[in-house]
Amino acid sequence: MRRLPAILYSFATTLLILVFASPARAEDEVRIQEEIWALPLPLPMFAYLVRPVGDGPFPLVIMNHGVSLNPTDRSFFPLVEFRDAAKWFAKRGYLVVAPVGSGYGAQAIDIPERALFGPFFSKVGKCTNPNFHDAGLAVAQVDLWIIDYLAAEKRIIPKDVIVVGQSAGGWASIALSSVNPPQVKAIITFAAGRGGRVGGKPNNNCAPDKLVAATADFGRTSRVPMLWIYIENDTFFGPDLSKRMHAAFTAAGGRAEYHLMPPFGNEGHFFIGSPDAIPLWSPLVTKFLDAQK
Repeated sequence: MRRLPAILYSFATTLLILVFASPARAEDEVRIQEEIWALPLPLPMFAYLVRPVGDGPFPLVIMNHGVSLNPTDRSFFPLVEFRDAAKWFAKRGYLVVAPVGSGYGAQAIDIPERALFGPFFSKVGKCTNPNFHDAGLAVAQVDLWIIDYLAAEKRIIPKDVIVVGQSAGGWASIALSSVNPPQVKAIITFAAGRGGRVGGKPNNNCAPDKLVAATADFGRTSRVPMLWIYIENDTFFGPDLSKRMHAAFTAAGGRAEYHLMPPFGNEGHFFIGSPDAIPLWSPLVTKFLDAQK
């Protein structure tokens, strides 16, 4: 794996020790701690990490966030998008990594007239001919880098990896399943897809037929057990579209258990980001993960 220049590696190493401990309550089975890491990957990036207290190694959960095609929106992207969900996994013994994709936060610079472009690499192109396939695989490659890095550092159990993704992060997780990495034993997606709400309009997908076709393409080679969770009042990927995606994926040979949850709040797309949703999705996730043991 390619290494960072010495000065950047030193910076990354320094950030590894920036720990903010989560106070443990008496009723918690597992004491956890939260950290911010700079990951020295081929494409360096920050990550939120939460894990049980101790040296490990631990089973790994990678959590992939969604995307915004608007650089201004990406500049305000939170460092920790799924903190409560991540802590739920950590309290069950997982080391959880939620990478912040390149082109977010301070990196969300896109001023073409000054020849400044942020390193945002997950665009799908124009709606007339979107490239959903490669946009998913680009983020999936980051997941593989993270697994390789943490395995080399002996911080994780290499064959005990779960990948979780929301929205475009869920789409990347579906893409990852198509290459069947041997380290990944299960994948869970929430509101997975690409091209939702074009122009900010609800239920206005960029190219739904192409999205379904790309889903089928991933299903032809995917054999990783998957759990797909969608929400009835998701205006990015509504029930009709998500059911078409699932039917195409499984008809092509993919393994995916589909669940449509009742409406949640004003917009179901951000279901996993709410602590109030944990009691709703955690029984499904627990049952699914128990079945993979």
